[in-house]
Amino acid sequence: MPNTPSIIIADDDADDRLLLQEAFAHIKISNPVYYAENGIELLHMLTENDYSRASKTGLILLDLNMPMKNGFEALKEIKSNEHLMHIPVVIYTTSSIEGDVLLSYRNGANAYITKPQTFNAILDVIVTLYKFWFSYSKIPCEGKVIAF
Repeated sequence: MPNTPSIIIADDDADDRLLLQEAFAHIKISNPVYYAENGIELLHMLTENDYSRASKTGLILLDLNMPMKNGFEALKEIKSNEHLMHIPVVIYTTSSIEGDVLLSYRNGANAYITKPQTFNAILDVIVTLYKFWFSYSKIPCEGKVIAF
């Protein structure tokens, strides 16, 4: 499908990235999916080539606890950059600390999800996120509003 928005997963844990990759394959998500292992890599992906990937990104799943540049720092930069602030960012992390939740929303997170413990629960979360962001919501993609 032309203008299919991409998804970026920013998580330093290889096992968590693999579980998400398997979940996407299991539910047959056809959107391009890219992976970053830290906040620096995520921001580089979004800003390289004059923001070309950012204009095609429909969702970022962002872990908080990453090396080099953590999720809080990356989120703050994304939401303060006029070329990136439109991208929905869902915090997807192991932390359920109230302060982390509050700080994430203060910095512009669109949602906060604590990582589920079972593969079936991960599938449920991914299906729900996908339906919400790519079936019910209108999102900007390549300078146009995409509604499915």
